Amino acid sequence: MRLSHCHNFHDFQDLARRRLPAPIYNYIAGGADDEVTLRRNAASFEAVDLVPNVLRGVADVDLSTTIMGQEIDLPVYLSPTALQRLFHHQGERATAAAAERFGTMFGVSSLGTVSMEELAKKHSNPQVYQFYFHKDRALNSAMMARAKESGIKVMMLTVDSITGGNRERDLRTGFSIPFRLTPAALAQFVMKPAWGINYVTHEKFSLPQLDAHIDMKGDTLTIGRYFTEMLDPSMTWDDVAAMVAEWNGPFCLKGVMSVEDARRAADIGCTGIVLSNHGGRQLDGSRTGFDQLDEIVQAVGDRMDVMMDGGVTRGTHVLKALALGAKAVGLGRYYLFPLAAAGQPGIERALGQMKAELVRGMRLMGCTRIDQLTPDMLRLRQG
Repeated sequence: MRLSHCHNFHDFQDLARRRLPAPIYNYIAGGADDEVTLRRNAASFEAVDLVPNVLRGVADVDLSTTIMGQEIDLPVYLSPTALQRLFHHQGERATAAAAERFGTMFGVSSLGTVSMEELAKKHSNPQVYQFYFHKDRALNSAMMARAKESGIKVMMLTVDSITGGNRERDLRTGFSIPFRLTPAALAQFVMKPAWGINYVTHEKFSLPQLDAHIDMKGDTLTIGRYFTEMLDPSMTWDDVAAMVAEWNGPFCLKGVMSVEDARRAADIGCTGIVLSNHGGRQLDGSRTGFDQLDEIVQAVGDRMDVMMDGGVTRGTHVLKALALGAKAVGLGRYYLFPLAAAGQPGIERALGQMKAELVRGMRLMGCTRIDQLTPDMLRLRQG
């Protein structure tokens, strides 16, 4: 199978499955516990139908929007995700370059494998720095100061990961950083020699956002231990309010799911929130971002930018979220599988398909601008 044969999300996923060792593929693809929420993320969009309008004169379609003060050409952005150079040697460099080509925003994770400074210097499109709340408050301040010095405008604090989810696929394979693989999993790496050659012939794997502050090398601290030992489960709204004030700029909370929490985020001065269940990787059985979108937009949509992610694989999914009031929609696995399959060309092909689907969908819905998408264009499927 070749990149040119990839016409949708599932094709990219299949190509990534063929090219990645099984433990790494399953790290991307898997969710927590029974993966109920992982499945519901995608299924939630199927419960809502689009009601199109016709004869509206839609020769020209404008997909641009503004989120948290950042102007972007598409109503989708590339969500911050960890360990990208593990999936393909280009990692975040491919993600940032593809996002820039399509004029949209990308995120860099605290567990990213390319430094935020390098990407900020090289690319002019908006960049978000995603970070976690540590027990060491000085470390939190140092990481925010470093982001500000690099020119990053938007901070994104992940609030649904004060402890790691129970990802049983990883437990079965022994996936961790550094690798502690089971014999069966090790055999999967042997079966994919191209990935191994690629991995060892490019720059050494590192976590530059954390390496300056924490010894993540060798066997000293695996990713799992990072979550269980360094992140602070006692984090409160007062802690976050102090960070919002310290940053003094666009500040977003990722992982908000309740109306009460959305209101509190607005109260402490957050610029935006992302309705997210972490791709079904944290609390299994939780609601989906799309299912929570309508009531949260009605509660706080006039006070902050509301975004969502989870299960988005089609342009029509994005249109449904926009119709409910989302300012933009985050993409995760949608671009990670293309990255794993083919690097930057893979992500660009996937984004090109998303853009084409959005333009086509807008025309068929009778809309020329995304603010013309409204809730009355949707119907909840009964039964």
